[in-house]
Amino acid sequence: MKIAYLGPQASFTQLAASQLFPKAELLPQNNILDCFSAVECGEVDQAVVPLENSIEGTVSMTLDYLYKTPDIRIEAEAVMPIAHHLMVHPDCNIESLEKIYSHPQALAQSFHFLDSGFKEIPKQEYSSTAAAAKHVSENPDRNLAAVANQFAADLYGLKIIRRNIQDIEQNHTRFIIISKRQNLYLNNELEVSGEKSGLLITLPEDHPGGLHQVLSVFAWRKMNLSKIESRTLKTGLGNYFFFINVTGTWESALHHNALAELAALGADTVFLGNYKEFLLKS
Repeated sequence: MKIAYLGPQASFTQLAASQLFPKAELLPQNNILDCFSAVECGEVDQAVVPLENSIEGTVSMTLDYLYKTPDIRIEAEAVMPIAHHLMVHPDCNIESLEKIYSHPQALAQSFHFLDSGFKEIPKQEYSSTAAAAKHVSENPDRNLAAVANQFAADLYGLKIIRRNIQDIEQNHTRFIIISKRQNLYLNNELEVSGEKSGLLITLPEDHPGGLHQVLSVFAWRKMNLSKIESRTLKTGLGNYFFFINVTGTWESALHHNALAELAALGADTVFLGNYKEFLLKS
């Protein structure tokens, strides 16, 4: 079995993928689009991509590609604690730091720490935390630092000078397993924290009360919505689609009839699947 993930090696997504698929061949991808493309064209069976962080919010690119690749479904969610560390090459002169590298999300999640302790040091966005760590390791003659995880420090031989620098202790990232199948991912080795369904809903032509009508479909059926996220359709100002999570199982006639009512209202709905949420280790 081949599994794509947002790389490179030692990225947080690899840590998630290695727990979800401990016996599979894991193939790093350069970006989220490449993960979706690998699944869509059949190069891999599934892919693991980040969906949401508890500090920085939804990964908008993942939502956009869920909408743009209609054959893709969600098989599972997985939540993993995220710990960021500040690391340097062992030969680095810490008093003469030139620049700090990391993924934009990691820099944002550690903003207050970096601003208070390293305010004058330039921050440089990089494609991933692991790639930032690799860059630091490949430039031992320069006094560079990276914000990355313990795995990256070990892999690239870096020294951690500050641990757990994320601004909020309860920092978690939610990942999803995507595939072209409607299968339900199961793993008896991992703890299950819940079950939900994913929907992509595009409202009919804008009119007063349109969103209220759509939400009423779920409200009168007492269907609990744990997430409502809007994203622009990129067709003009004010045009959006919505990503919605409905908690619990999706198997009764009541739930299936909700899709029929949404269609009757003129809403375009994609059912991404009913799936479990698993808990991972950091």
